[in-house]
Amino acid sequence: MTDILKDGPDGLTNPIETDYEIGRDNIQARVGPFGLDIHNPVFLISGLTIVAFVLATLAWHDEVEPLFNHLRVWLTSTLDWFFLSAANVFVLFCLVLVVSPLGKVRLGGTNAKPDYSYSGWFAMLFAAGMGIGLMFFGVAEPISHFSSSLGGTAVEGGVRTDWAPLGAAAGDAEAAARLGMAATIFHWGLHPWAIYAVVALALALFSYNKGLPLTIRSIFYPIFGERVWGWTGHIIDTLAVFATLFGLATSLGFGAEQANAGLDFLFGWSVTDTSKILLIVGITAIALISVLAGLDAGVKRLSEINMVLALALLLFVVFAGPTLELLGGFVSGLGAYAENLIPLSNPVGREDANFSQGWTAFYWAWWISWSPFVGMFIARVSRGRTVREFIICVLLIPTVVCVFWMTVFGGTAIDQIVNDGYQAVADADLELKLFAMLEHLPLTAVSSIIGIVLVIVFFVTSSDSGSLVIDTITAGGKVDAPVPQRVFWCTFEGLVAIALLLGGGLGALQAMAVSTGFPFTVVLLLACYATYKGLASEPR
Repeated sequence: MTDILKDGPDGLTNPIETDYEIGRDNIQARVGPFGLDIHNPVFLISGLTIVAFVLATLAWHDEVEPLFNHLRVWLTSTLDWFFLSAANVFVLFCLVLVVSPLGKVRLGGTNAKPDYSYSGWFAMLFAAGMGIGLMFFGVAEPISHFSSSLGGTAVEGGVRTDWAPLGAAAGDAEAAARLGMAATIFHWGLHPWAIYAVVALALALFSYNKGLPLTIRSIFYPIFGERVWGWTGHIIDTLAVFATLFGLATSLGFGAEQANAGLDFLFGWSVTDTSKILLIVGITAIALISVLAGLDAGVKRLSEINMVLALALLLFVVFAGPTLELLGGFVSGLGAYAENLIPLSNPVGREDANFSQGWTAFYWAWWISWSPFVGMFIARVSRGRTVREFIICVLLIPTVVCVFWMTVFGGTAIDQIVNDGYQAVADADLELKLFAMLEHLPLTAVSSIIGIVLVIVFFVTSSDSGSLVIDTITAGGKVDAPVPQRVFWCTFEGLVAIALLLGGGLGALQAMAVSTGFPFTVVLLLACYATYKGLASEPR
């Protein structure tokens, strides 16, 4: 067959039209009954599987709870080395591209101009870095790692926690704070953003430079050729759908847990399965309204509101908390991160089972399952950038934002424990730690309400944007597929979150994120090779 990656004389890609039309007709959406795409097998297979999963989990939720918990523990304890090694590969791959001649390749072709200014692009990268995870773990994670480091060892969930790779900090609050922030930054720094950068770069390259549909299968044309339009591509896209859906469901479950805990903290709304289900149903209904309103009128406006509220809450904590200590802690935390990056990244011989398996392995699987969602968003706003500036900015800008957020929220809570003796924030459940920290600051009611609103709006925008990404994948890269199809995915994102919460709570959510993240990790490792092949064929 003719080479679809052939470069044209103008420096842009000129795909052979006949081959491209065959591929596109094989995978892109056609409107069928009820406005749904039943032409592309990806939609039919993934849709029916998700429906069956929801029905089975709701029908036998008591029976599947131990299964989910066992699955999570087995995957993270058995495959922790694989997740850690793969994440290291993604970071190294990105760094090699930055310093190699391939970094000169421009996304969109040699004559392409950026669609957005640096300020606008940075703002959207900042938006991509914000999410329910930062709200849930902003206080909870630094405090958890600080407490483990301060005690030298701890027991959490029945698993011994050791910090041997980082050195002993028992009884030294300052050293424990540094180690706690280093471990937190590790989970929100270069590694997760390298995962997103790999997917985003590959999608942008093969969509803008090679003229292929904006879907995961297109990345693998250099490896599989025309087979990407057949069942090989169907399997790749189906794995991407499952990974994205369960990654989103995990985030939505965390959001429901935290929103419910916050409402109970402020208004005495009891924390029960029923209240969590009502929250998910109500917020999913708002997300559906956003879907029906369209991208600009719906998710764009909500995202703008979210950024304003997030910035307001961040600045409030900065100035209401120990301001100078937080600014110094930001620099200190980055230094501790750099100092401990290698031992934290080490995939073999680890003695800190709870950290490397319960935290890191889960995180990397969760980030990988989110990568089609975040990667597609970043790809769609990055046309016209060179590979070098793309990777540098995608790795550094969101990392700095995440580090500052964690430093402000986690550092304030640690200061409350060490200097004020405020032990309540350390003793609170994970989903309540944010509100316990805010309780020790002025304007508790106002800041806590803003926190709850942020969680809910993050919930809505994640659900709306996630349904758009899944819809694009199942429609073969078509970005304007019928609205009923997005409604379907938005609805079932909420239903999957409900099913998993009833079938085992956060453990079940984590189990499905890890189990779908595992096969998609293999997909991303292959994507690195395909991206290299695609970049090598580009003019520089």
